Amino acid sequence: MLQLLMSGGWVMLPLLILTVVATAIALERFWTLRRSEVIPHGIGLEIEHWSRGKTLEIAEIQRLHKDSPMGELLAAALRVRHKPRVVIKERIEDVGRHITHDLNRFLPTLGTIASVAPLLGLLGTVIGMIQMFLTILSTGVGDASQLAGGIGQALISTAAGLCLAIPALLLHRYFRGRVTGYVIEMEKVAMNLLDALEVRQAD
Repeated sequence: MLQLLMSGGWVMLPLLILTVVATAIALERFWTLRRSEVIPHGIGLEIEHWSRGKTLEIAEIQRLHKDSPMGELLAAALRVRHKPRVVIKERIEDVGRHITHDLNRFLPTLGTIASVAPLLGLLGTVIGMIQMFLTILSTGVGDASQLAGGIGQALISTAAGLCLAIPALLLHRYFRGRVTGYVIEMEKVAMNLLDALEVRQAD
């Protein structure tokens, strides 16, 4: 296997590095984007109970802020809960943009790897073919089996690039979809809190 990788030329080294980076990003995002970490179970019910009359202490808001991205969003709204609806909504939108950016962390890098990997593989193939043709010009066609082997070695880098790009692209789309789902759900909970705050202000 090692000999096969080495036969792909120097392009295999950056492809190997990109494979390690893509694997690290995928593992980190799988861990960070767990539902229990982003939107803990019961956080919506906790806000609903508070909206029905439970008093809210500063310490509870601090705990909510540190608990999860969803808690951070709700805590931002609760800190300005005595202000008009427009102000609260603007605060939710501002904090929501930062949270969305954090949830998408490293995903642009993963998308870039998915785009660059096949190009690197193609570059390795082109370089290998050029070297093979230069050899033919200087020494002649020679053994046909040796020529076929050179073509096979040149294509190894393309195959390696595609083997990296395909899973990287799939993972990038998967994580983007998961983040989008989380953002939509957080918006719903935040709007419910906004309505509850408006009702409490009217009482």
